Parts: sequence; structure tokens; C-alpha cells
Amino acid sequence: MKKLLHRMINATKDEPFMHFIEKIEVIVSKVLSVFMVVVILAAIGDLAFFLFKELFTAPYGKFSTTIFKTFGLFLNVLIALEILENITGYLKKHVLQVELVIVTSLIAVARKIIILDLEKVTGIDIIGLGIAVLALSISYLIIRYSNTRKSKVSSSHMVYKELDKSKKIIRKDRY
Repeated sequence: MKKLLHRMINATKDEPFMHFIEKIEVIVSKVLSVFMVVVILAAIGDLAFFLFKELFTAPYGKFSTTIFKTFGLFLNVLIALEILENITGYLKKHVLQVELVIVTSLIAVARKIIILDLEKVTGIDIIGLGIAVLALSISYLIIRYSNTRKSKVSSSHMVYKELDKSKKIIRKDRY
């Protein structure tokens, strides 16, 4: 009984608890990855079925009217691939890659714009999509700029370290 009480007290401490949560996150991420692969395969199957149906059964000239639906199905696959990349990136680094999430969102909004039926939407919907694209683009530029700046700072820091090492070597050679 005393051992059980001791184990329960230790389990509520921060480090073991966080380790337990990390294990659950990894398991959930792996399950999501498998499900996303199933979704991607289903989307590819749907795309293949649609293409063959439209190419071989539609009368001549009708395919041009369904080209936007074809683009939408292609972009569905791309969005699913980006989401899978988000999940696998999280599994590798245990960090959510904001730049990748923004790119996925941009693809999703672009898909919506491409398949948009202009006869059925209002002007406010189009303005909303335009604002979404603008906000996501600015967010992407900010994240990209900050990532580039961080890499330049860390690489310049490495250069200064190497220069300092070479100066020490030169000083040793002189004396």
C-alpha cells in the first residue's frame, strides 16, 4: 500500500507526468498519420475515378466545364499531403511548424477560390477570401523573414566562432 501511494505521488510530479503526456502525443500523432494516409489514398482514388469517368464517358467539349472540379480534387490531395507533412514533422521534431501550417491554409483557401462558383457567391464572400489570402500571405512573409533571420544569426555566430578558433591557432604558431 505504501509503494502504491509513493508511485501515485511520483506520477503527479511534473517530469513523469510530462513524459506520459509526450508518449500520448506520439501515439496520437502516429494514429493520425495512418488515418491521413488512408484519406490520401481515398482522395487519389476519387480523383482517378473522376478523371476516368470524365475523360471516357463525357461528350467532347464537356471536360472543359469540369476542369475546376478536377483542380479541386488535385488540391484536396495536396492539402492532405501537407497535413501529413505537418503530422510527420511534429513526430520528428515535436514542434508544430507554423510556416507549414500557413502554407497548408493558403492552399486550402486557393482551392476554395479555384472551385468557387461566382454565380452563387456574394461579393462579401469574395472579399472575405481575399482578406484571408492577404492575412495568410503576410503571416507567411513574417514567419519566413524571422526564420531566415534566425538562420543568418546562427550561421554568422558559427562563422565568428570559427574565425576566433583560427586566430588562436595563428597566435600559437607565431609564438
